[in-house]
Amino acid sequence: MLLILSIILGIACGDSTKPSSPKTIIRQSEKSSRSEDEFERNIKVLIENIRSLSKEEQREEASPNLHQRMSRMSAPLERMAIDSTSLDTYLTIFNSLFSIYQPALIDSFIETLPQALICILADRQPCGWQADLTSTVSSALNEQVLSVISSVKAEACMSTSNMRMADPTMAQLNSLQEMLTNVLSSDFPLYLLSDNVLALWNSFMDMAFPPVMSFMSDIMLSALQTPMDFLKLGLQFGIEIPTLDQSEMCQQGDLKQLIMWGMNHNVSWSFGQSLLDMFLAPETPCSFPSPECQATNSIQFGRTGTSLVDIPPSILTCEQQNLNQLNETLCAAILGATSKESYVLYQMCQALSTLSQTEVTKVWRNMCHMVKNGILPLIEPCSDPGTAQSSRSARSTLSLSELLCDYQNWTIDGATDPALVSMCSENDRAAFILAVCNNAEVMQVLVRNPNNAWVWEFCANTSDSYIVNLYCSYNIWTAETIDPSIVTFCWYNDMERFQFFLCDSMAFFMVVFSSDENNWLKPNCSEPPPQIDINTLVDESCKYSEWKNVRAISPEQISICIQNDEVRFINEVCVDHKFVTLLVQNSANAWVEQYCYYSIRNPPTSPPLLSIEVWCNYSKWTNMSVDPSVVALCWQYDQIGFRQNVCCNIPLYDKLSLHADNQWLIRECSNNDTTSVLEQVCVYSDWSQPTIVDMTDIALCADLDTENFTRNVCANVTVFQNLLANLDNTWLLEQCSNLTALGRPAEQCQYSSWALVLPDAALLTLCWDYDQANFISFVCADSSMLTHITQEASSLWVGTLCATYTAPQTTTVSGSNETTPQPCLTMELAKRLNWTCSTDFSAACQPGASQVQGLRVLLRCGIKILQPRLENLMTTQVASVVKQATSLWVVLLLALEESQMTSLRMTENIRLSVLDSVVAYMDNETNFDNKRVLLQCFGKVLTSLMQTGRNVPTNFFLIKEYFRIPLSHLRSVLSAADSIIVREILLYYNRNYATLQLTDDYLHTMVSVLFQIHLPKDISLFSDMGLLLALATPSDILSMPLQNNINALSIINVSIKNLSLEQQQAFGRWCSQSMSLPNMTAGNLSVIRDIGNLIAYLPFQSFQYLSPAQLLNGLDVLMSNTLSPLKQQFIAQSLIGTFRNLTVDEFRRLGNLSCLAHPSQLMAYAGTEAFSVIQDNIRTCAIQGFSVPSNMISSLVLKSSDLQSPSSLTPQRVSELGPFLPLLGSSVLQQLTSAQLLPALSTLASVPFTPAQARVIIDKISANFSLALPGSEHLSMLGSLVSGVKMETLWTLPTDVLLEALPAMSLQTPGLTPPQVSTIISKLWGSSSVSQWMDKVKPLLSSTPLLSVIPQVPLLLIRDTAVHTRLWNTQQAKVLFKEAVVSHPSLSLQEFLSLGTLATGVSCTDLRRLFQKLASLSPLRDIMTFLREQPVPLHPSLKKCVFEELYRFDFFSELLGDLGSQIALSLPLSTIKKFPPDKMHSLKKIIIQDPYYFLLLPSTKQAVLVDKMVQRLDMYTGLYTEEEFRSLGVMATFVTDEMFFKLDRSFFVDSLEFLQGFCYNANKRDQVAKMLEEQWTFGPVKKWTSETLNQVDRFLFFLPKDTIQLIPLGLMSLERIERLFLSQQEWERGEFGSLCQKPSELFEKQQFVLQFFLGFLRIGRAPYTGLIPSCESLHGTQPAAWTIDSLRNMPQAAFRRCLELIGQDPFFRAYELLTLLTKTKEVYGMPSSFNSSVISQLGRIATQLTLEELASLRLSEIQSISAMGALNTWTSRQLKLLFSTVLNSTRKTPSQLDSSTFVALGHIVCGIDAPIMRNLNPVEFSKAVLWLGRLNLSCSEEQLQALTGLLSHSLAFGQVSFWGSEVFIEIGAIAAGLPDIAMSALVREQIEGITPLAISLIPAGKFAVVFNQAQIRMFTYDQAVAVTEAQRSALSTVQQTALSMVLNPWEDKPVDFRGMSLGVAMHPSPFFYLSSVLIMLLFSLG
Repeated sequence: MLLILSIILGIACGDSTKPSSPKTIIRQSEKSSRSEDEFERNIKVLIENIRSLSKEEQREEASPNLHQRMSRMSAPLERMAIDSTSLDTYLTIFNSLFSIYQPALIDSFIETLPQALICILADRQPCGWQADLTSTVSSALNEQVLSVISSVKAEACMSTSNMRMADPTMAQLNSLQEMLTNVLSSDFPLYLLSDNVLALWNSFMDMAFPPVMSFMSDIMLSALQTPMDFLKLGLQFGIEIPTLDQSEMCQQGDLKQLIMWGMNHNVSWSFGQSLLDMFLAPETPCSFPSPECQATNSIQFGRTGTSLVDIPPSILTCEQQNLNQLNETLCAAILGATSKESYVLYQMCQALSTLSQTEVTKVWRNMCHMVKNGILPLIEPCSDPGTAQSSRSARSTLSLSELLCDYQNWTIDGATDPALVSMCSENDRAAFILAVCNNAEVMQVLVRNPNNAWVWEFCANTSDSYIVNLYCSYNIWTAETIDPSIVTFCWYNDMERFQFFLCDSMAFFMVVFSSDENNWLKPNCSEPPPQIDINTLVDESCKYSEWKNVRAISPEQISICIQNDEVRFINEVCVDHKFVTLLVQNSANAWVEQYCYYSIRNPPTSPPLLSIEVWCNYSKWTNMSVDPSVVALCWQYDQIGFRQNVCCNIPLYDKLSLHADNQWLIRECSNNDTTSVLEQVCVYSDWSQPTIVDMTDIALCADLDTENFTRNVCANVTVFQNLLANLDNTWLLEQCSNLTALGRPAEQCQYSSWALVLPDAALLTLCWDYDQANFISFVCADSSMLTHITQEASSLWVGTLCATYTAPQTTTVSGSNETTPQPCLTMELAKRLNWTCSTDFSAACQPGASQVQGLRVLLRCGIKILQPRLENLMTTQVASVVKQATSLWVVLLLALEESQMTSLRMTENIRLSVLDSVVAYMDNETNFDNKRVLLQCFGKVLTSLMQTGRNVPTNFFLIKEYFRIPLSHLRSVLSAADSIIVREILLYYNRNYATLQLTDDYLHTMVSVLFQIHLPKDISLFSDMGLLLALATPSDILSMPLQNNINALSIINVSIKNLSLEQQQAFGRWCSQSMSLPNMTAGNLSVIRDIGNLIAYLPFQSFQYLSPAQLLNGLDVLMSNTLSPLKQQFIAQSLIGTFRNLTVDEFRRLGNLSCLAHPSQLMAYAGTEAFSVIQDNIRTCAIQGFSVPSNMISSLVLKSSDLQSPSSLTPQRVSELGPFLPLLGSSVLQQLTSAQLLPALSTLASVPFTPAQARVIIDKISANFSLALPGSEHLSMLGSLVSGVKMETLWTLPTDVLLEALPAMSLQTPGLTPPQVSTIISKLWGSSSVSQWMDKVKPLLSSTPLLSVIPQVPLLLIRDTAVHTRLWNTQQAKVLFKEAVVSHPSLSLQEFLSLGTLATGVSCTDLRRLFQKLASLSPLRDIMTFLREQPVPLHPSLKKCVFEELYRFDFFSELLGDLGSQIALSLPLSTIKKFPPDKMHSLKKIIIQDPYYFLLLPSTKQAVLVDKMVQRLDMYTGLYTEEEFRSLGVMATFVTDEMFFKLDRSFFVDSLEFLQGFCYNANKRDQVAKMLEEQWTFGPVKKWTSETLNQVDRFLFFLPKDTIQLIPLGLMSLERIERLFLSQQEWERGEFGSLCQKPSELFEKQQFVLQFFLGFLRIGRAPYTGLIPSCESLHGTQPAAWTIDSLRNMPQAAFRRCLELIGQDPFFRAYELLTLLTKTKEVYGMPSSFNSSVISQLGRIATQLTLEELASLRLSEIQSISAMGALNTWTSRQLKLLFSTVLNSTRKTPSQLDSSTFVALGHIVCGIDAPIMRNLNPVEFSKAVLWLGRLNLSCSEEQLQALTGLLSHSLAFGQVSFWGSEVFIEIGAIAAGLPDIAMSALVREQIEGITPLAISLIPAGKFAVVFNQAQIRMFTYDQAVAVTEAQRSALSTVQQTALSMVLNPWEDKPVDFRGMSLGVAMHPSPFFYLSSVLIMLLFSLG
């Protein structure tokens, strides 16, 4: 040990100074005890003598430096002599020293050796005598050791000088191989093959192997452990293992670091097989072409396995400075452990712990140089023998050519060994080309041997075109002289000329195919596919004006036009209904009708009009490099041309598909008719030649030509083996196994059983193809077995093939062939030893195979056989040490390779082993922190190791792990991923998104990282985003790099229409950032077409820079996208205001945008052909619900004659005016006749008439239009006119007519009126068969009275199979639920879920019982999901019950995300305030997804909820950014005023149109007004322009009146005012506006704007010409906004047309209504003469009629009764009189009134005296109570009590005490009339059913008496909010506290209601009042 360490150390630290005279050597002393001082003195003398001896040697011959010594070592012919004399001298000294001082050396020297070594290496002084002795000895032996190493190296190089070596480091192995080869070449192996010897050997192995292995295990453990620890320690110092830092980031590690990390984290590395493959890989015969043979660069052998990513390796160098700390190595564990298992290692670590980091660096440097100097001579390459200086005299002057390459004798068939041919081509290249390639005779002789087929390619590549011209002279070919090998050569090297002659000359064709061996040729003599010009094709095919003969129009022609000329096709063909009708008479064109129907209603989308001719010039692609983005672009926008010119052009297809980014071509082009493609690609006969076949061709054939592929590849060993020569084709093993249903050969190929049962042909083929080595060993080598098998005719081929391997042919001197059996010793040895490994012996058994190759194969097989036995016999500890040692050895080899000291291709060899180990680790590891380090710190190296071939199982193991990352770590891990692995992640997600089941948060985080981290680095990833693109947030999108990437832009343009508005706008802002806006107007006219769809979503601030010419040029692109109203208006006014000569086609393309232009500009086209198109566009606007200004209708649509004489209108004109007839009013409709209306009925049926107007039309046509005619479907044809059908008519209709028309009627707007619904329901539900009609009556299900449903419940549950899916209202669901669960008192989870919509009727008791039964997270989560997805609203009591019961569970917070918006927003604020940020984020997400229920909350709760949310999410301070605003969704404008005013002004200006869709309270409106006037927004109002007003839009009504007056008067025309009114009205009817703002809030401001700018409020200014409004102006604004005088002065005709509109306006005051009544009397006469139509139109005007006038009305029809009953401002006297008038007009008694009449009476019900109420029909009233209970009735307490008496009738709902909550929900407000006793006795279930409206109608005194504190505590939040201030004031303190507990539960208010009474009520005494009055008087007098 001492000697070895000293020698190695001396190599680095040797002294090279000149020696002086030699010193005397110390004599042997007596063996006696000496003192320590004497010992040390003697040691010093010894050291001096050794140095002297060393100097004497150095004097004799100066020691060369290390480089010189290495040079000498590399010259094997001048070997260095080892001076044994000097070495013996040193050994004598050490022996004498050791014999004398053995105890001292053992006790002192060895123990302190680690410290001494460390001291020396750290350059410390002094280090003690031990260090001095070590240094001196090592220095003295320096030269001798180098001599020994040099000699060993020289011997190794000498023995391998004549062998072709792949790597110089294999020299030693080759020396051993040489010795064993000599043994194998002798007779010794034949002796070993005897049965006796083998039996003896097997017995010996069975007996001796276990004990020997046990003994060796102990030795291995002792021998490996310490060196391994030292090596590991050194590597740990030099190799820094990446770790996560505090910011959760880490540097990327290389392969060495990965292996070191794995050793520390129990990764089971298994490199044994890899090392075996590396050192014992079978030698591949060198047949050209082969990567191991010389070849020209023009031949492609296969794809290389280079690293896919760039990972800077951490190269180990001796000068390395950044060494790891001691505590990062195993020394930290050793020094901290109490037991010292390795004392030497402990001493080493202890010594290292005393060093500074600088000294540790010195130790590393010196040790590194020491090791490097020791091993460098061994691993340096041997010198080239040919160039080395030789002292020997030449024995021969003959050259290599003269000795071996005797080309003159190569003309004899079979005389030349293929190996010799290969050798001469490599080593005698010039002569070989002259003698072979240029000699046709020699060439043809050689290539007859298949092993020489490579010569053709060799010569072709080395002699350029000469060899082609020499052999491919087709004009001299004859059938007798043609050689198949020459044919093959010419086909592959001169294909174009060869194919030309084949196709052009029949004689030549016959010559070539006269030989059967040439039948594999497949010349393509067809014409190349013509280049298709799409534009020309469209021009020729789509001449619509010439489409006269429909029979001549083919379906293909139609398809071409739709695909490439869609807009024109729709506008010129689809609009011509007659032509389409003729076209579809051909059944092949039937689809065209549906296409046109859909396209007209859904305007077509066309792709961006890119310059296809420029980008997709396919003819040039063959000779140029085409960017993948251009390929993708042409595929997306020119698929027809692409398929014809790329998919069907095989050379171009092959070229493009080679690029990694074009791999999708294989999939897309395979969808074509692939017959012709496969014929050209899948030429299997060619594959039998030793040529390289492209992997994409192989994959294509495997996928699309499976049958032929299986037969010609999988079943053809030659082809199969040729293809497997390319490592990228290893996937074929699995592919062919799947195609041929192959199992494992080892399991099926039981050769021993074949002697008894002959195998069939399939099994023989299987075993030959996949187990060839064993097949040859057990079948071919066994003559009896072979004879047995070949008895069958189908198995004769076995004998033929076996003869190739067992009896090679040799050529005698006479030239005849004889068969000389030559046994394969390697295979025979394996067989005799009973080694049945899967190693392929065929290479070692082929003729000419070397013994070295056989030895390698045999050793490889033996190791595989013995490996399982070794593993079983080794202990766990030994196995662990061996694995660890192997891993460290691999790390060391990797380090040497990185330093270019070896070239073993370690990375490639261990790649699969590393991946397999990582896969196993990932599968078993449960600690994600470790997985995270692997993914984050070693993701790149793992990516580089992943196989790029096809169908390799490890391909996606790493990708799958990224989808298992916890959400909290996803961002950091994914951020560190390489672009290549990110692309794989995207591709994997796009293929498997349906099965991954990732959460939204996970996906959003993933998308955020992709956009913000990876896309800026590699924009090409954008093309792989796929489905994830729809998940990008605006902030993500804006973080994209601003690069002009065509592929990215094309993908955005294609995908943008499917994105949300928010995402579209974000992409628009992203695009605007890269555009020069001021120069946009001056840019190219085609800028819109060039950019594409994306330009439609630019912010308006950028969009407005587009010039009118650019807008007109790109109008098709713009119109194919969803434009905002502001942009639509800008386009319309820019184009129509600029161009005065727009064509008909251009107006058609404008479409609805025409309605946004100024009417005066459109009038300029009056009398032109375009004017009719303009009118059609305006008519379309009206049909689609777009409102237009009044002057546009009056000037462009209506003619004066239309209103003056409506009776003269033609039916066609009536149809044209149809959309505008509601604006003309009932008076105009009254003048039309049935003859005019019936032809236009189909048009009128889709117009939204009011019930009064519809009634007029129905009355007109009823005489000629019978509704009761069975099968006529007349009732369904009425459409929206159905609201005008009388109730009496509906009641008389047959049931089947009603049932047939009901689904269609329910879809109409405005649809059926409540009385009509009541009539239909009463008729249908009165039948016992209604349970069978549920599919028909389901549209009116929620309006069906409970009293009608109750009798049908049993039948419904039995007969209606879909009863669990019907949209029942709450009260109906409750009665159905009770009946359904009668037999199931204890519901299970599945039973509850199976109830469907009936489950919404569950009682709190049943739900509580179910929750208590389940009481775990998973089932309760299922219930919450079930309730959340219910299609009907949940009752407040159910929501309260759910919350109260769930709140009891500890896991309540985990269920928050499953509650849904309804239940989550019913949570008390006190609970919401306690939410942590993550739960608050979940609540925010819930609200944003379903904002409806948030907008229904009281304003106070909305504000408090949002305030708490903003605080918890830390959004309260700083700028209110766009991201924060958008993240809050509908809640964004409910933040505090302070926060809202901090809104980012740039976002405010850019998104003003977007902001107009939100809700604003009064304070927010004032803030918006201030923002609008700021300098950074639009500035002072005085400077506003027309464009500014267009952007401000309805926000103008937010401005103060003083500010409004500053707007320039010229900008505020009546048209603009009307557009402002229409915009506000549209918003109020919208999703948010209908819920969050009362119309009255802005009415006063709207009225001021109209009256101020029209001159009503300005004194001294001439009145506006339109001071008297037209009826159209009233529709465009609001009647009450005009002055009452202007309305009074309206012409009678105009007033008639607008009477209904005026009567419905809710903002007229009483005196104004009185004036309007006077005007009505002037027009229609006295009230007694009012007909039913006029009464229906009066609206609120009727409330000003006197009692006498009311009494004179004729209220005989339900329509007029309903109009009066809908008003809620009647006095009690008017109500009483109205009810009397109804009875008088209908001539009915109160008891005769039916449910429809009660519904029509509405508020008039309160005009019935209480005594009379008791006589009403209780059943009919109970059926109407569903409608009446929703009204805020003004009935007295006595009247309400009388009505509840009707409901408690036995024929109705029965006694109150038996009412369930469903009855209280049904009766609504009527419940306020319950008697005090009945109300005070209500239980919880009943109280829960009382509606909030009923609560508010209970008198205050009664409320305080009937509800005690316990009952109030049962209220829901909605009920508590409904309590009026008067009711609250009447409550006692305890009752008020109970009410507060409902509004704010779980506050810190300890109230105990048990046993608490109300106490004595205290009231002020009379004296108190008197005293108060006196005191007030005194103060007033004073």
